[in-house]
Amino acid sequence: VGRFDPSIGKLDWSMGTGQERTHMVYVTNDAKKAYTTNYNAGTVSILTDTLLPPQFAGGQPRRDWTQTVVEVSKGVEGFDISPDGRQLWTASAGDGTISVIDLATKKLAFVIDAKALGANRLQFTPDGKRVLVSSLRIGDLFVIDVASRKELKRINIGHGAAGILVEANGSRAFVGCTPDNYVAVVDLKKLEVIGHIDVGPGPDGLAWAHRR
Repeated sequence: VGRFDPSIGKLDWSMGTGQERTHMVYVTNDAKKAYTTNYNAGTVSILTDTLLPPQFAGGQPRRDWTQTVVEVSKGVEGFDISPDGRQLWTASAGDGTISVIDLATKKLAFVIDAKALGANRLQFTPDGKRVLVSSLRIGDLFVIDVASRKELKRINIGHGAAGILVEANGSRAFVGCTPDNYVAVVDLKKLEVIGHIDVGPGPDGLAWAHRR
């Protein structure tokens, strides 16, 4: 994991995870924690900016980053933090399960057999009541109810589903459909596809941009 300082155009910090194929990354707003999934290792890394006491810091207290590794399932990739900051949900492309980590204890809390084979990305809705999981293998968007941990609906959006964005008001989701060269627009109230945006070859990751 590396940190880039745009003012000097260089990396000013990096840390190895010791895990195989570290991929996705999420940083908290205060920049004190970073989370990554490690695809081949089947683990999640929790990196924490920590004040080490003198006995662990050569006689003087100092700040450093520490890592906690949580074993989940191989093929783990897309993940998100719940809006209340209490849980990390991540989906495995290999066996289609969703692993849920309690962030207070930094331990695996439970596993959901979602059968989301080929899971690529996972995203909470803003109210924290639902989780969306895209499958690059079968082209479905899985809608999971957080409270019951059950599938509400499986929406086919094309031949392969990747990046997910959800509007702040929770009304629509946008999903990159890599093989189909479009972004699918999903109504999250009706739970159905209501349109497509043609964007050219291979749409995958999505992000909001604000014009000034």
